Formats: sequence, structure tokens, C-alpha cells
Amino acid sequence: MLHLRIHPEDPQARLISQAVERIRAGDVVVYPTDAAYAIGCQIGNKNAMERISQIRGLGPKHQYAIICADLSDISTYAKVDNAMYRLLKNNTPAVTTFILPATSEVPRRLMHPKKKTIGLRVPSNHVCQMLLRDERSAAYIACGMAAECGEPVVLTCTGSTASRNYYPGMTEAYYRKLPL
Repeated sequence: MLHLRIHPEDPQARLISQAVERIRAGDVVVYPTDAAYAIGCQIGNKNAMERISQIRGLGPKHQYAIICADLSDISTYAKVDNAMYRLLKNNTPAVTTFILPATSEVPRRLMHPKKKTIGLRVPSNHVCQMLLRDERSAAYIACGMAAECGEPVVLTCTGSTASRNYYPGMTEAYYRKLPL
């Protein structure tokens, strides 16, 4: 078990990268949010999700939540109309988890089995935000989504220098023959 002491207000990039590597490797991590600590893993990683269920004693009908960096992530995972978008914009980041209709981008095992909904949250915690914004974690999250749904996942980047951080995840996708 790796234990990292990350500064809550000024997280060290080196330690964030180590945490992201553990997530990429399929490990379960405990990280701070606005309200408390959360247990998380790479989206779509079946073994890690089963481990979280075991740790927390969750049943098969548990409503899981996806932590999002900002509102643009929410629209990837949930069907959001204009009224809901305004509500989210006025109330995020927040401690609140919004239960919304899931899009096809959400792995089935994360959705509520009957309602087809997903919990979504935008935290303001600095450590949590850095974990979410690390480009390498984005590539591995995309790998997990591609592995789960078996369909191509598009990965975009706003800067040419940041795109090089996608290489490890894209290499994994190539060797696992994932449609990324």
C-alpha cells in the first residue's frame, strides 16, 4: 500500500503523478473531496469497482458517482437540458452529487440498474481537481471507457505540449487493441 502525503492547498505535481499512475495500474485510491474522503478508481475498471464494493459493503443497486473536473465533463456523462445546465452552473463546484440520466458514455456497471442514472459531482478540492486534470489520467480514463463499451472514445487536448502526456495511455490502448 502506497501512502502519499499531498499538501491540501498546493498539491505536489510529482505526488499527483504517482497517484495517477496507481489509478492507471488499476488500484483503488482514497482521495480528499470537499466533504470527506472518497474511494475511487479508473472509470470502467471492473476489478477496482468490485474492490470498492467490497470495502464499502455496497449492493448491486448502489448509485455510483463520477467526479468531474468541470461542467463540460458532466455533459459527457449525463443528459443535461438548458434548465439543468443553468442549475448546475449556479451550484457547482459543490459538495452536492447530482443524480442525472446517464449518457451512453457511462459504463453500465456505474449506472443505477433500473433508472439508468448516474451521480455526478464537481468538487473544488485542489487535490481532487489536480487528479482529474492530469492529462495522463484522462488518457487512462478513456482507455477504461473504451474497454467497457467496446466503442471508440475520442480524446481531445487543448495544448500541443499537453498532448504528449496522452502517449502512455494511448500506448496502452494500442497494445490492448482498444478503440481510442
